[in-house]
Amino acid sequence: MAIRSLITNHLRNNSYFHELQFEARNLFKSLLPISKASTEYKYIHSSSSSRLETEILRLKSPSRVLQDWINNGNKVKLSQLNLISKQLLKSKRYKQALEILQWMEKQNNFRITPGHHALMMELIVKVNGLNKAGEYFERIPGSGSKKAASLPLLHGYVKERDISKAESFMIKLSSSGLLVTPHPYNEMMKLYMALSQYEKVPLVIAEMKRNKLCRNVLSYNLWMGAFGEVFEVAKAEMVYKEMVSDENVEVGWSTLASLANVYIKAGFVDKALLVLKDAEMKLSTNGRLGYFFLITLYSSLKNKEGVLRLWEASKAVGGRIPCADYMCVISCLVKVGDLVAAEQVFAEWETNCFKYDIRVSNVLLGAYVRNGLMGKAESFHLHTVERGGCPNYKTWEILMEGWVKSQKMEKAIDAMKKGFSVLKVERCDWRPSHSILMAIAEHFEKQGNFEDANHYIKAVHGLGVATLPLYKRFLRMYLNAQRPAWDILKMMEKDRIELDDETSALVALNS
Repeated sequence: MAIRSLITNHLRNNSYFHELQFEARNLFKSLLPISKASTEYKYIHSSSSSRLETEILRLKSPSRVLQDWINNGNKVKLSQLNLISKQLLKSKRYKQALEILQWMEKQNNFRITPGHHALMMELIVKVNGLNKAGEYFERIPGSGSKKAASLPLLHGYVKERDISKAESFMIKLSSSGLLVTPHPYNEMMKLYMALSQYEKVPLVIAEMKRNKLCRNVLSYNLWMGAFGEVFEVAKAEMVYKEMVSDENVEVGWSTLASLANVYIKAGFVDKALLVLKDAEMKLSTNGRLGYFFLITLYSSLKNKEGVLRLWEASKAVGGRIPCADYMCVISCLVKVGDLVAAEQVFAEWETNCFKYDIRVSNVLLGAYVRNGLMGKAESFHLHTVERGGCPNYKTWEILMEGWVKSQKMEKAIDAMKKGFSVLKVERCDWRPSHSILMAIAEHFEKQGNFEDANHYIKAVHGLGVATLPLYKRFLRMYLNAQRPAWDILKMMEKDRIELDDETSALVALNS
């Protein structure tokens, strides 16, 4: 991901977690009866409660455990389910957490709150998908619960970029009188931004104004960003002025970062620098996020001094500096062309880290490879392994591309094999680039190494990334060696490769 896009992606997408804080976040607080807090606290920590928690966390079916518990004459407190659900959510066992909430819903002695319905909706989207979530929404009683559950459902449509369902759902919410906060409108603006339908963002704002709904910070940031994407700087400035005059919102670093980003895209460097200086004044030592957004913007301007100044200032924030922040600043220093400073920051991280995170070293490794410093990249790779780093698929991809460029094909092939082996463990969607695949195929063709070539094409076919040019190269290889290519033809058939005239001739000659 380009560094500059960190700003816009955050403002468009991460707001769901950092800005909205919707009702499901407060589920567990709302479920706990305040008047009985001390009594229930003791109950949670009783031996019977611990036994119930252990049984549910150990088994796959919480509802069966709960029903057996009740049938044996035991009682279940809301606070117990609260505690157990927290544990399940923390360990990402969403299906089991959903099962507990569904079991609660079927009981007569639990008060189901709007926060419960919101969390239920979020879990149904995760576990069962949007269609089931939509069906559940129709069954929710009461406008308060429907309002609470509407946001996670709408967010699901936005995340899938299903504009038809999102717009239809907004119409339904509007006709039901459930659009009473800026959050659903913000979700729709994020969707239009993601789909590059920037012209629709002002229409959403106009509807909010017609409905006399206040805009929040995110609303203004998205509105401003939409004008920035189409280089309408004057209109973005108009939005900023309107926000400044709005007594319901406070201009903070995120808004100034959005305005600076508009100026950067339009090439107004001086204006961007002035706004970034103002944004720096809005930062506090209560959190790191703002520092690193501004760092990315300074790097977009190739302003090394700004990057280093904000990096040093960020250290005033309490607590350990997370790996993601080290990765960010190293990337930015690489972008502004200061490899020495990037190495110094990496050395600082390496000195202070508890666990060697290979993702941090990958940033510097990639910089060495892109700058043609393969000797340094190889030495650095060996150093990270010695320090306890465990290479991931990205490590091997970086090295593989570097070795292909420097024509060290045997090393590139070895890196690809290791990358493929990592895929089995990490279960990720990484796929080598087409240019790398073709370069290695060309090497096999030149070497006439049929055994390795056969393993290679099968691995590529298994990943689903074999293409017509790749198959064509291997067909020529087998034809020139007068070898049958039945396996390749079968793989082409499975991949439903459409043949051009040249390939049809090669297939005919290989038949």
